[in-house]
Amino acid sequence: MKIGIVCYPTFGGSGVVATELGKALAKAGHKIHFITYSQPTRLDFFNENLYYHEVDIRSYPLFQYPPYELALASKLVDVVKYEKLDILHVHYAIPHASSAYMAKQILKTEGIDIPVVTTLHGTDITLVGKDASYAPVVTFSINASDGVTAVSEDLKKDTYEHFKITQDIEVIPNFIDLERFKKQKKEHFKMAICPNDEPLVVHTSNFRKVKRVDDVIRIFNNIRKEIPAKLLLVGDGPERNNIEALCRQFHICDDVRFLGKLEAVEEVLSVADLFIMPSEKESFGLAALEAMACEVPVISSNAGGLPELNINGETGYMSKPGDIEDMTKNALHILDKNNLPTFKKNALARAKLFNITEIMPLYENMYQKILDKKLENETLSPKVM
Repeated sequence: MKIGIVCYPTFGGSGVVATELGKALAKAGHKIHFITYSQPTRLDFFNENLYYHEVDIRSYPLFQYPPYELALASKLVDVVKYEKLDILHVHYAIPHASSAYMAKQILKTEGIDIPVVTTLHGTDITLVGKDASYAPVVTFSINASDGVTAVSEDLKKDTYEHFKITQDIEVIPNFIDLERFKKQKKEHFKMAICPNDEPLVVHTSNFRKVKRVDDVIRIFNNIRKEIPAKLLLVGDGPERNNIEALCRQFHICDDVRFLGKLEAVEEVLSVADLFIMPSEKESFGLAALEAMACEVPVISSNAGGLPELNINGETGYMSKPGDIEDMTKNALHILDKNNLPTFKKNALARAKLFNITEIMPLYENMYQKILDKKLENETLSPKVM
């Protein structure tokens, strides 16, 4: 198949999933065309089946902001026509699904019918989509898609609750590449951070309010009152200054390191003992899955799709968002040297169920089902002489 993939080319979960899916599909022999405004961060290797098409966003005096949606739609028309794509897979409802619909209608005038699959990832539904000014476009774009997927049952439920969706939504969970995300021998790194063999706690996110990174600091401060420990924070974002101020307030700066945005996050996870994800809302929790694949148990909230990933009492523990005391208690229980090996083993076993080799065929089956339906409709349609 020749598949066009549209995504945000950033460190966010939707961009990561879209890129990793495209890479896996390319390895399986499909021709994959990425269409976005810059090269995705994880499009980091050469494969003869991978192609990249940059969306040219130009500024004009007439527009206060560059019209990305129009530029993307035009690029989609161009790529579909000249690369003879079979199907488009767009990640994120706004503006990708709406741009794909516009492109689809333009292509119809030229006798080209391009099916569109839309994958919902989370904030396109739970945050942006609920904005009254965007809701009609989100609803229409989803219903106009030829296939719709969501990364968790919780997100599927949320979508049906907040929008008038007539389409069937198929849940295809996020996945992990176990060839990349696995525990590596990085003892020298661990010794440099934890010279006295202290437990190492890790958090990764985009440091937005919804991630509740301040709770990570409060939990770690409580842990540190009981046992020596170190904390690594991977990522960056609008809450960074507040988090640094909180570390100073608790006088724990010597035990906390900000690593910024990292591409090789698996190297950090390889030396971690505990991962903390206290988010207010998570559609799935991809960062937690990456940690589990590196044999790191998870302390998380029970928000959104996290209960579908983190098994309470086995791979880690869940608490209500904001319950610092319960998360602290559970963290200390996991970090007990008598308990930690079992939690690590369970985390890896759980992650194996989300191996990309298990999940990718679900997308392939959806593509094929849609293409078969298209062919059937073409066969049944009367030919115009």
